[in-house]
Amino acid sequence: MTTSSFDQEHASYNWEDIRQSIYAKTNEDVEKALIANKPDLEDFKALLSPAAEDHLEGMAAKSRSITQQRFGKTIQMYIPLYLSNACANACVYCGFSHDNDIKRITLTKKQVLEEVKVIKDMGFEHLLLVTGEHPAACGFDYLKEIIEVIKPNFSLISIEVQPMLQKEYEQLIDLGLHTVYVYQETYNREQYKSYHPRGKKSDFSYRLETGERLGRAGIHKIGIGCLLGLEDWRTDSFFTALHLDYLEKTYWRTKYSISFPRLRPHAGAFQPNHEVNDRQLAQLIMAYRIFNPDVDLSLSTRESKVFRDNMLQLGVTAMSAGSKTEPGGYAVYNQALEQFSVADDRSPDEINQMIRSKGYETIWKDWDSGMMG
Repeated sequence: MTTSSFDQEHASYNWEDIRQSIYAKTNEDVEKALIANKPDLEDFKALLSPAAEDHLEGMAAKSRSITQQRFGKTIQMYIPLYLSNACANACVYCGFSHDNDIKRITLTKKQVLEEVKVIKDMGFEHLLLVTGEHPAACGFDYLKEIIEVIKPNFSLISIEVQPMLQKEYEQLIDLGLHTVYVYQETYNREQYKSYHPRGKKSDFSYRLETGERLGRAGIHKIGIGCLLGLEDWRTDSFFTALHLDYLEKTYWRTKYSISFPRLRPHAGAFQPNHEVNDRQLAQLIMAYRIFNPDVDLSLSTRESKVFRDNMLQLGVTAMSAGSKTEPGGYAVYNQALEQFSVADDRSPDEINQMIRSKGYETIWKDWDSGMMG
């Protein structure tokens, strides 16, 4: 018996057909989507479409209402800890690319604990571990050692690293791993190779099926997304939603998160092929909330202070703060290479005060973990 996969489902869709379908949506389609009790993928297309740009006020009101009904007036806080900028891939848009002539750093366990001390003093209970994708320098064995060392210090540990095997995820889950973020970058199969010419990441299907390996491993939460700026953001976001829909139906015990990374300045000369402005990003975030009331929506320090403050009340449920996007950036080093430039450089305390000033509560660890004890 042949087992179906999202790779097979994805292959049954034509990128250009989907793009044209989105751009053909009308005002009537948007109005229908806004009153739907359970919006489907066709409704999501309408909410993504240019026609929806005339309905942002209505989308904002509905997105705010849905978010407060499902999550209350709360924002979950997390902070990334970059462990290594070693990478075997040659992604054309990334500062950590193997092709970039930069100093490569992988933190030792002692250095990680120095970073952890500073992060704990900020008040964080949710730590996101980030590495480049280099199996020898910062692969499974390294991550296993690091999680063992730091787990006593945090309520919730997440990772954003190279895709791994199911059995490797199972071992990390046993050590206390809670969430894995893995971004397809773009769901345009034909163009994918041009952005990822070499390295394990150039295998489109292997990366695409990471969510299924995670689901079978029993992970608590999976985070997915596309890199906004590579391809048409409306079409890529439809395929992200398609992916989310598939995973939710197949691995229904797992929770899910969507992130919205926009291309930022970095080492190298790559510029976005498709600009995404603030109004469009706001439209996208609100479209996701209306489409899926339960998914976590996360906004990092890539985005500006003003934009993050405004989106706080319009669908977002998680934010990073005080982020350093280079290995050892909190305590060990201060001149390493950032993966991308940070736009919102406010301290965690300043972000906390901003959140409270808007009548929201800051959550320093995962609410589901807290409820489960």
